[in-house]
Amino acid sequence: MSDGQAITLRRTALYDQHLALGGRMVPFAGWEMPIQYKGIVEEHHAVRQRVGVFDVSHMGRLEVTGPQAASFLRGLVTYDVAGLEAGKGHYALVCQEDGGILDDVFVFRLADERFLMVVNSASADKIHDWIRQHLHSSLQVTVEDRQAQTVMVALQGPDAQRYLARLVPSLAEGLGRQRSAEVSLAGVTVFFSRTGYTGEDGVEIILPSAAGIILWRWFVEHGVQPCGLGARDSLRLEAALPLYGNDIDATTNPFEAGLGWVLTLDDGADFIGRGALLRIREAGVQRHLACLKAQERGVMRAGYPVSHSGRQVGELTSGGFSPTLGVSIGMVYLPTELAGVDTELDVDIRGKPLRTQVVKRPFYKRPKSS
Repeated sequence: MSDGQAITLRRTALYDQHLALGGRMVPFAGWEMPIQYKGIVEEHHAVRQRVGVFDVSHMGRLEVTGPQAASFLRGLVTYDVAGLEAGKGHYALVCQEDGGILDDVFVFRLADERFLMVVNSASADKIHDWIRQHLHSSLQVTVEDRQAQTVMVALQGPDAQRYLARLVPSLAEGLGRQRSAEVSLAGVTVFFSRTGYTGEDGVEIILPSAAGIILWRWFVEHGVQPCGLGARDSLRLEAALPLYGNDIDATTNPFEAGLGWVLTLDDGADFIGRGALLRIREAGVQRHLACLKAQERGVMRAGYPVSHSGRQVGELTSGGFSPTLGVSIGMVYLPTELAGVDTELDVDIRGKPLRTQVVKRPFYKRPKSS
């Protein structure tokens, strides 16, 4: 691209809906997306206390089908997705040969020979290319990019299941956590999954674009707060959920990121990166992703230096103000000996030290009753 050449941002099918609601649009991973409507803090509280809806249509959606779909995907991701029963999903990682993380994904088994992989928007093209590189012509596998034809929204918050019950009464009691279902509504096939990226209960919904616009309007008309990327980031940070490109990337491995629980290393499957991950598990890691909570006023941001006893020991990978806790929080990779709870560290905020303390991960966990 030559200097000065404009970058054409992609827009989701809900773009006009965002403008009509006063959404402030910003560039994000090649897309023009709303960062907020009423305000980040108000939208954040709406999700924590009631319910909010996010347009997440910018995320990649790859449907993998065929007699060898299960074994093919098992060779690409860290978790034993081949062992999933139909209607179940699981968080997983795509790693390169040295164990570095290429993306974190969610894989759902829709049927015996049919899977859906949801990937990060910034990684969608990279992961699609990665899949094509390993999709040999002899394999009985088909990969279809479903992003352009569909809308994906995330309904999140304590009241999410109540709205789902109004929308699809048959799913009121029948959609367990990390489960998915395809339902016919007014002649349209709609995918529902019960996961989330906010620390709250909720569902993701994928459906054809025209129907997605109708559904978005229905949510808004029935009192659901539309939410932008700003609240999505503050919510996921409180839940200490990693953001690809900030907290995890190709230079980090699952063990140091606290994601060893999404590795199935002992089922005999030889997925990409398994050998390196076995060696890392045996040797141990020298650093860990830790949670920092401010002990005084000041706002941490990604990239700020972190020091211990006057010596820099890391840089924040994520940071911001927590509307729920009322203080600033952040995440940083620390040497193992400093990553324990209660360790005191300073964060440099434009030349001024901010006193912080390592706290237990996550910062926020929803009440069990919700």
